Amino acid sequence: MPRILVIHGPNLNMLGRREPEVYGRTTLAEIDEGIRAKARELGVAVECVQSNHEGVILDRIAEAPGTYDGIVINPAAWTHTSVALRDAIKGCGLPAVEVHLSNIYAREPLRHTSLIAPVCIGQVSGFGPDSYLLALEGLCRYLSKRE
Repeated sequence: MPRILVIHGPNLNMLGRREPEVYGRTTLAEIDEGIRAKARELGVAVECVQSNHEGVILDRIAEAPGTYDGIVINPAAWTHTSVALRDAIKGCGLPAVEVHLSNIYAREPLRHTSLIAPVCIGQVSGFGPDSYLLALEGLCRYLSKRE
């Protein structure tokens, strides 16, 4: 059974109450439950983690090879600023899909550049919580074609 690490970046623990006009009212716990349900449907195992501390996320990515087959990551604000996160994803050697709840390209210009997308196999943005489900499904299809 493939294993997928799902990473939620900074401030995503405040979903449901933080800028609901942008991110909606769905909480992170509800998103994780939806991810777990989709994973059961797809026949994969998932582990969902969230941290507001970049080093914690970098450590999880560094430890992922050998335990996980791929990564779904919402790097949140680190999308636009973190070369360290980009290097960790590239360096771990696992296929990753970048996720965003909002369409980052329809927002402020500072959000239009992703440092993470070039080291991922794909990016899904703008579909709210369904962005995670689409990313998980796409990653699973990618993994099945590699086998």
